[in-house]
Amino acid sequence: MNPLLARLNPYPFERWRELTRGLVPNPALRPVNLGIGEPKHPAPALLEEALVANLKSLAAYPATAGEPALREACAAWLVRRYGITVDAASQVLPVLGSREALFSFAQTVIDPTRENATVVCPNPFYQIYEGAALLAGARTAFAPSDPARNFAADWSAIDDATWATTQLLYVCSPGNPTGAVMPLDEWARLFELSDRHGFVIASDECYSEIYFRDEAPLGGLEAAAKLGRSDFRNLVAFTSLSKRSNVPGLRSGFVAGDAALLKAFLLYRTYHGSAMSPLVQRASVAAWNDETHVVANREAYRQKFAAVTPRLAGVLDVALPDAGFYLWAAVPGGDDVAYAQGLLAQYNVTVLPGSLLARSVQGRNPGAGRVRMALVAPLEECLEAAERIVSYTESLTR
Repeated sequence: MNPLLARLNPYPFERWRELTRGLVPNPALRPVNLGIGEPKHPAPALLEEALVANLKSLAAYPATAGEPALREACAAWLVRRYGITVDAASQVLPVLGSREALFSFAQTVIDPTRENATVVCPNPFYQIYEGAALLAGARTAFAPSDPARNFAADWSAIDDATWATTQLLYVCSPGNPTGAVMPLDEWARLFELSDRHGFVIASDECYSEIYFRDEAPLGGLEAAAKLGRSDFRNLVAFTSLSKRSNVPGLRSGFVAGDAALLKAFLLYRTYHGSAMSPLVQRASVAAWNDETHVVANREAYRQKFAAVTPRLAGVLDVALPDAGFYLWAAVPGGDDVAYAQGLLAQYNVTVLPGSLLARSVQGRNPGAGRVRMALVAPLEECLEAAERIVSYTESLTR
């Protein structure tokens, strides 16, 4: 067996199952799950129609590079969304959702023969980053979130010696679980560090289309273009239809950026067996070419957050995030695991303890004392969950 498998940590949901083994949720209340970030809004009809219309395409093997029509649709979306131009043939690559691409990209980029090969991640973070690093033969370093800056990652926590050995940096903007969006000056600092030390930046942007203010979140490629880095050197952005179009089961996204990196990534993927089904490609073209369903989806989230956030803010330290579909709430008493266990047992509402989404560094876990709530269910269900959370929290402070 690959000895690197032994370095992997249990996934947060696996840890939560162990922490709730034997716990019996209140049977008098229907279960409401705010623990997993799985979109529950309906998939757009145009996507379903495209799937049905292209069933005969299943008879053909797909090319790993994807059909030109899909790459061109992705490139056209980047123009509309960010005002940036990329070469569809060399700077865009379809992937089977951002999760598998974020993992496999590390296997392409990391050279484990170099001393102290390092991957830097935000903390808390999406655990795929850590697993990708460990299975690529690298070590991990973590930049903790800063509550004073709406939980943005504090990159200054990474010392110069660590940056010098860093080969890959994962950024997530809008962030999971905090919803923080990186501003232009923060991108400028990371680009300067990348130029100085030669590391690659993987920008995870799967939550980019769910936001609550008029201005859309800044993307990594957009930031690079604003700073005169139109070749996108050492930068690859990852995006997906899962959250944007409510189709996590479609497993469709794309990466874009540095042509040299994507050439190597395509070579890896040719052997990795990650070509996208022609059926999925043609449905994806329809999705990337349409914004009407995305606007409606975003408005549904805005309504939920506008209704739920003020109600919870009356009893919890929680505020509207920059973007994404999570609330990142501090719990009374500071024990996020005990809070989540009690909420499930007494009110049959599942939330995810924040400490499970982070790593302790120098004795501090930046996720401790908070819980992540995914407002993915319909409005009525989210409101019902909010009322139960209020009742439970008030019961703890009586």
